[in-house]
Amino acid sequence: MLSTALFVFSNAQLSIKSEVVVSGIPLTLFSLSQGIGSTRKLFVFHGTDRNAQEYCEHSATLATAGGFSVTTPLFDKERFPSWRYHRGGIQDEKGQLRPRHEWTYSIVEKLIRPIQRAQPVYMIGHSAGGQFLNRMCAFAGTSARRVVVGNPGSVIFPRSDWKFPFGMGGLSPSLSSDDAIRAYLAQPMTFLLGTADNKPDENFDTSKEAMRQGGGRLQRSTNCFNYGKNLAQKRGWAFNWRLETVKEVGHDHQKMFDAPEARKAILEP
Repeated sequence: MLSTALFVFSNAQLSIKSEVVVSGIPLTLFSLSQGIGSTRKLFVFHGTDRNAQEYCEHSATLATAGGFSVTTPLFDKERFPSWRYHRGGIQDEKGQLRPRHEWTYSIVEKLIRPIQRAQPVYMIGHSAGGQFLNRMCAFAGTSARRVVVGNPGSVIFPRSDWKFPFGMGGLSPSLSSDDAIRAYLAQPMTFLLGTADNKPDENFDTSKEAMRQGGGRLQRSTNCFNYGKNLAQKRGWAFNWRLETVKEVGHDHQKMFDAPEARKAILEP
């Protein structure tokens, strides 16, 4: 169930702040004041700094180029710590599997469902937002036309011998089965990667399990993409992932969103 409340213009009317309630959970949304009435809807997912308004306003170039109206939900750190945002609330803070209806992805699905009745929905996330969307594709699936995963710090490899949150193992048989992996590979997911985002920084996960994926964000997503592609070819499964790179750009969401490759990542089949 979705209900709405007050709308407030902010930052010289670049964005509109609104409050909604999704199944009893209050959420703050930021929407671009431009693009209202567009025929496509783009949901933008912020990074670990929870700077939703900035992400929304920094998507203006992308919105104009692609003909999108844009909305960015805020997942604040107090109610949505990393286990509930970056990792989607699939496990709790103690590593226990949560019921599917309690996953953060159920909020997103209820948020977009009414909009999809009128226009196609697309999604893009960067950094922590990229992790959130990647794990959504792996375990919850999506009804969006295309999901763009930008420079995630770690990803889900389509393999059950690696445990969550780096692979599909350690959850439940239904979430790590061949059918689950096959469904993941069929998701309309595109990695959007900056070629200079190829080395650790202050927020980079250097745990043993994460480093097994690669030494930089570029390497991790590229390795995941190639692993998935080879697995799909070997098994004869559908493979609907794509990969786009933005040359000489590092871990910078605005430069990634402004690049023509971002529009290509979202709209090209």
